[in-house]
Amino acid sequence: MVDKIGSISIPYAEAGFFSKLVTDYLNEKEELKEFYKHPVSIEGIKASIEERKSFNTNRKLLVDQLTNQYKGIQLTAIQTVNLQALLAKETFTVTTAHQPNIFTGPLYFVYKIIHAIKLADELKEQLPEYDFIPVYYMGSEDADLDELGNITLNGEKLIWNTNQTGAVGRMKVDKGLLQIIKSIAGQIGIHPYGNDLINLYEQCFTIGKTIQQATLELVNSLFADYGLLILIPDNAPLKASFNKIIKKELVQQFSHVEVLKTVKELSKLYKVQASGRELNLFYLFEDKRERIELKELASNGKSFTVSVLKKEWTLNDILIELNEFPERFSGNVILRGLFQETILPNIAFIGGGGELAYWLELKGVFDAANIPYPVLLLRNSLLLVNDKQANKIEKLGLTEVDSFLSSEALLKNVVLKHSENKLDLTEEVKQLNEIYSQLKNKVSTVDATLIEHIDSLEKLALKKVIALERKMLRAEKRKFKEHQHQIIVLKQSLFPHNNLQERVENFSTFYALYGEKWLQLIYKASLTLEQEFCILKM
Repeated sequence: MVDKIGSISIPYAEAGFFSKLVTDYLNEKEELKEFYKHPVSIEGIKASIEERKSFNTNRKLLVDQLTNQYKGIQLTAIQTVNLQALLAKETFTVTTAHQPNIFTGPLYFVYKIIHAIKLADELKEQLPEYDFIPVYYMGSEDADLDELGNITLNGEKLIWNTNQTGAVGRMKVDKGLLQIIKSIAGQIGIHPYGNDLINLYEQCFTIGKTIQQATLELVNSLFADYGLLILIPDNAPLKASFNKIIKKELVQQFSHVEVLKTVKELSKLYKVQASGRELNLFYLFEDKRERIELKELASNGKSFTVSVLKKEWTLNDILIELNEFPERFSGNVILRGLFQETILPNIAFIGGGGELAYWLELKGVFDAANIPYPVLLLRNSLLLVNDKQANKIEKLGLTEVDSFLSSEALLKNVVLKHSENKLDLTEEVKQLNEIYSQLKNKVSTVDATLIEHIDSLEKLALKKVIALERKMLRAEKRKFKEHQHQIIVLKQSLFPHNNLQERVENFSTFYALYGEKWLQLIYKASLTLEQEFCILKM
């Protein structure tokens, strides 16, 4: 499908970068239906709304905490309306979640937020009796600095060198991070909107400010006009509302039991991703985020330890700790979604392929916790193709869709299209089949047992002809060395390190070139419930 803004949509399976689990989910394979609740459709959305209506979300708590969180930040008119709308029982959220990657990290950070915005807008039109608010849920408690503390800009990886540890969201902006802004400026300062973006980075990332606060301010500056609300769940009152589930985990270790059941069934069909631990909780204290380990005592009791912090509790003691300091308890990947769906009146969750894979392990956990399970959507994926790349593709006689093929397959297509020699032996193979068919007819009247011998001769002959065709193609490819070089350069520019562009490159260069119009263009190209990969000509 090609639309008026020059985008082409293809099935995710044709892109070649997504697992069988993901593509089977998108194709609504029957064997996967027991692992999720609602289909990706307007009917699925309606069913999710009905289920959500029966769950008591503490809307006042949510609005109060969002209001406190936004102190000192000027809300746009649409944000103000959306924030107050959350108090109404007819209002629901469309949520995407991501860690606070510095300067937003890879491109898909932006794509998934815009997907949430676009879907919320479309649902407002399709279901006007309800209201829908796009939410970015910040996973600021993630401690993986190796993943979150770098960006790639025009192929160059810029790394934040810091000695800080623990939850990345709680880390502070330091001189090392400001040095990255200088490096970014050196690359994008020459572009029309480069200095505007650098000024924004300098306003948001100031010495001593937490990464979660800086990320809040940056993302808000980019998407406030779209009505996006950003939630930092590392918040004592919000976490206190989840104490019931944390207590259930501490007492029963229920999530591990449920995940193991699901993994046992799911692993019969697919390679599973995240089976969790016996106790799926972390302990947050100052600059540390450490696993809470469970120990069985000889007295049939339980002990909970955080060895790095030299802390140990009995069950009774850790429940007291939970009541007094709920902000110190943090669920891992298995419990994170339950917390999100507890504090938000959410009906749809937008995540990447990895997120979708582990959410498919969690339906039993949601059921055991009596928390509604939302519609799961694979986030939008886009390949951005600029004029130079598009011209090169056209000169090679290829299409943007062809670019997903391997370099070897692309070269074969180019050679077959441009060679003056006939390299395709399909006609000769057809003639060969006819010859052996005639031989079988003649031999069958003499001795039918010789048919098997002729079959063997035919297979051998066909094998040699096919091998000859490959040798001819290899010989012809040597005449296309320049084309081969162009293909390799093109593939590297569109698929850096043989990966999707969106998983590597940061948005800064694109924004520096086009400004806010780039965000608007991504919004226009973004799909909602269609679940297809978009190729966008810039």
